[in-house]
Amino acid sequence: MAHLSSPGSGTQAPPKGGFTVVFKIGDKVVYPNHGIGVIEEIQKSPATETNGAYYRLRILANDSTVMVPAGNATQVGLRRVIAKKEIERVFGILQDGDIPVYSNWKGRFLENSNRMRTGEILEVAAVLKNLSLLNQKKNLSYRERRMLDKARYLVISEIAEVEKISETLAEERVDKAVAKSIRNVKDN
Repeated sequence: MAHLSSPGSGTQAPPKGGFTVVFKIGDKVVYPNHGIGVIEEIQKSPATETNGAYYRLRILANDSTVMVPAGNATQVGLRRVIAKKEIERVFGILQDGDIPVYSNWKGRFLENSNRMRTGEILEVAAVLKNLSLLNQKKNLSYRERRMLDKARYLVISEIAEVEKISETLAEERVDKAVAKSIRNVKDN
């Protein structure tokens, strides 16, 4: 299947009146801050000339439906579920002990929020590790606690999906990796 070009991607836009797509029906994808979804339909809206194609995703966690303009899929962070070979990189981040120290909570929250918005599993894993350490030292604010829970869910669910294991087993592996990181904390 042909690939959708996005503005600034260096590839040519599809011919007027036609569209090409990056994903196909049935593909499992990750939608930032929502988790894994399945492309159920690719719709073309005659009402719009640009970005007329939409991906209809079914988010697995809550069975909700999300419409994503195909022309903005890259900008919103829609991506394929990681490959199995990338799992070790995720665990490398989770257990490396490299945890930044922030002088104020606003800087930390902003950095972690930006990482979560990318939807990239390695960034989300770093947030999970960082907030887990902080949670060991002190009570997290309500917003940071929610962010920790979300990061934890996103990492565990994607690992479970890729490894074809239960979320319980993935959770045990993630907890073990984070615990190792906390034991080996390096001061920056």
